[in-house]
Amino acid sequence: VTAKQIHSADIRSIKDAADALTEAQPGDALTANLEKTLLAIQTADCMPILFASKEGHVIGAAHAGWKGAFGGVTDRAVEAMEALGADRSRIAAVVGPCIAQASYEVDAAFEARFTSSDPDTERFFKAGRAGHAWFDLKGYVAARLAGFGVGSVAMLGEDTYAQDTRFYSFRRATHAGEAGYGRQISLIGLR
Repeated sequence: VTAKQIHSADIRSIKDAADALTEAQPGDALTANLEKTLLAIQTADCMPILFASKEGHVIGAAHAGWKGAFGGVTDRAVEAMEALGADRSRIAAVVGPCIAQASYEVDAAFEARFTSSDPDTERFFKAGRAGHAWFDLKGYVAARLAGFGVGSVAMLGEDTYAQDTRFYSFRRATHAGEAGYGRQISLIGLR
């Protein structure tokens, strides 16, 4: 099952075979408690987050760029998993390959969007050249998951931008003036 990813906090829950067979809907996270279901998220600098409930037979997959992360896509995914029977304190989350802070320069307006909403988010920005900073998207999402009560959060620590032989990167392709870019796919399933 996939989604038409739109950089949102919208969630789709798969509860039965009809849900699984329905055409992809707009949104950025999927949850399921249906056996023989495989959830798929595509990324190319944004982060894939895979979730599994240690009880309740529930899984989830989220696509989180800065906009979805800021908007709460991870929070909504956890809530949707709870609605299917999971206990958030027993959910394990893994943050897959995405752009790392050393590769993610943002402008002052971007930083202000986060810090004006929550001054504690300043810790995810490192000063850069005048009017710019380096944003730690992975750290932001990991802290948000932990703060929302997710039982365990693991990060692969892979930088999609810096590893051009291993990963696709929208930002790298844009900086290089390339006509297109590919995407990674992250999967999680129930058998």
